[in-house]
Amino acid sequence: MIVNKVIAKSLITKSKIPGIDFVINPYIGCQHACIYCYAEFMKRFTGHGGEKWGEFLDVKCYDMNKIRPEKYDGKTLLFSSVTDPYTPLERKYENTRHILEKLSSTRASVRILTKSKLVTRDIDLFRQFENIQVGISLNSLDEGFVKLIEPRASKPKDRLEALEMVANAGIPTYVFMSPLFPKISDWRKIIEAAVPFTSDFRFENLNFRGHNVSRIMNLVRRGYPNLREYYDELREDYSVWNEIESDITEFCSLRDVDCEIDFHYGGFSKTS
Repeated sequence: MIVNKVIAKSLITKSKIPGIDFVINPYIGCQHACIYCYAEFMKRFTGHGGEKWGEFLDVKCYDMNKIRPEKYDGKTLLFSSVTDPYTPLERKYENTRHILEKLSSTRASVRILTKSKLVTRDIDLFRQFENIQVGISLNSLDEGFVKLIEPRASKPKDRLEALEMVANAGIPTYVFMSPLFPKISDWRKIIEAAVPFTSDFRFENLNFRGHNVSRIMNLVRRGYPNLREYYDELREDYSVWNEIESDITEFCSLRDVDCEIDFHYGGFSKTS
């Protein structure tokens, strides 16, 4: 792992994500090395063009005293958009924790999203926020599959245990199922496993991008050869997502849980 410290002009930047006003990325890069990661495009803009995604991490150095929590009152802040705020080296550098400490008096709506059980470390800080929600990203309960697609992220059972701990501390939680791998991700089982700790579920589809196509298709060919043709077709025909959306909506309605479905295809809205 290549680790560098870099001077950052800011840590909180305006967002282009619908419903999110600002994003907070304490690091450049992410150790989880997810094979499908959409944030890999950041390599082009951060001097890491020739490096492998997941094998470098830039720790942003910033004067935390410059953070003005009142500036974000009434806004929505997300940790994080192009990194995981609880990437393993957060345990050492604590950028996320320091930012949370400085923001604790804000009246912003703060959202946390992570694949790491390390999130439980900051329960004491989460309790200080007026409006906060902590989300766990999870797309499978199959440890073998998760190890292949998210090699350094926490195990599914550890993420569920983290969700339980946060919920038991009285902090609102949600589950973000992203990305869904059709016929591989068993989203029904995830809902059943997580519903004791949250009633808020959000879904995002698998997107094929230039940098991740070969990794995803190699995974399918090796581990799920019977789905090879299906995934070849999936890259061209997006209608399957409309069917999955209908199934999810019906399932969640029957179990009286909230679902938010954000299916998009390489930046384009889903088919009608």
